[in-house]
Amino acid sequence: MKLRTRSTAIIGTICLTASLALTAASADEPAAPRHAAKIALTNVATAKNPTAGAAGPSGSLWIAERAGTVRILDGKGLSTPVLDISAETTTDGERGLLGIAFDKRFAHFYISFTDLEGTSTVDEFAVRHGRIQPHTRRTVLTQTQPYANHNGGDIKFGPDGYLYIALGDGGSGGDPHGNGQNLDTLLGKLLRIDPRGGTPYAIPPDNPFVNDPDARDEIWAYGLRNPWRFSFDAGTGDLLIGDVGQNDWEEIDWAPARSKGGENYGWSQMEGTHPFRGGTEPANHVPPIHEYDRTNLGCSVTGGYVYRGKAIPALKGQYVFSDYCDGTVRSLQLKNGKVTGVNDLVVNGGEIISFAQGGSGELYVLAIGGGVFRIDPA
Repeated sequence: MKLRTRSTAIIGTICLTASLALTAASADEPAAPRHAAKIALTNVATAKNPTAGAAGPSGSLWIAERAGTVRILDGKGLSTPVLDISAETTTDGERGLLGIAFDKRFAHFYISFTDLEGTSTVDEFAVRHGRIQPHTRRTVLTQTQPYANHNGGDIKFGPDGYLYIALGDGGSGGDPHGNGQNLDTLLGKLLRIDPRGGTPYAIPPDNPFVNDPDARDEIWAYGLRNPWRFSFDAGTGDLLIGDVGQNDWEEIDWAPARSKGGENYGWSQMEGTHPFRGGTEPANHVPPIHEYDRTNLGCSVTGGYVYRGKAIPALKGQYVFSDYCDGTVRSLQLKNGKVTGVNDLVVNGGEIISFAQGGSGELYVLAIGGGVFRIDPA
């Protein structure tokens, strides 16, 4: 995670430094079109260190706050907490309440957080009539973290109905334990599980490594450093991952909806399309669809969503993202998994830690300082 301010080191020296120099990102990167969508950021609420959002029942938007609270956004602003686990989590390093998700029927609510020992934890609650049922809480998955950074923590349900869980490489710097390329650990991976199919969960039978005795069955994709935010395109089902780089390159990875999983995104042999510290590119490396270097103000990619709302027709089908340190909202024009244009949308949300997608497809920007902004037409 990328919880850092310019005045205080919320993420520490080994975490994420990068630049949003999109004009210098890659020699073969397409030039930005002359006419980008015109947008504005409308401040709709102020939260306490918001980290994640999820579309909830009846068109609501639920917002997670880093210390362990969850609030509901409506026309009047944010509610009082509907969930509070602040006594069970810690906010040192890059820890805290890092992800939330509903299943497709809004029957269960999931939280992803680091507990008091720093262990990555995914818990489940039943939901009745739009309300969390605290007595139904159960732990679905845990993963010990060797360091306080690169926890990942994002969770999403895919179009297939399974729960996807992003975990970083375990932290420190340079992947000292080699977790990114090690299929015998959940660290540095995107996982895919069926949380209701077993105790505490089941493995989807078509996961890519279920027949490999040397690999964890939960793994969907690997070679990730810190996949802080990922999403599925609500229009196509394609997967997009914003993977935070080490020192030089930030990357956005893509997989088509028809993917059978097993993608190797290269870390720690590769940082973007570049060998990392003399690494050798794996034969099965899936390079990013977009990367940018750190020659300007950026430090840590904040993955977002492909816009599928109705308010901004000119933005439809574009992947909206930002960088924690740069704060500029940008978009990628995509065609068949290729970037055909890079747009500066000429708005800045400050230290953008996350994006959220409402039930109608409209997008929201979350700034770690507290701002919750809706992306509106200018």
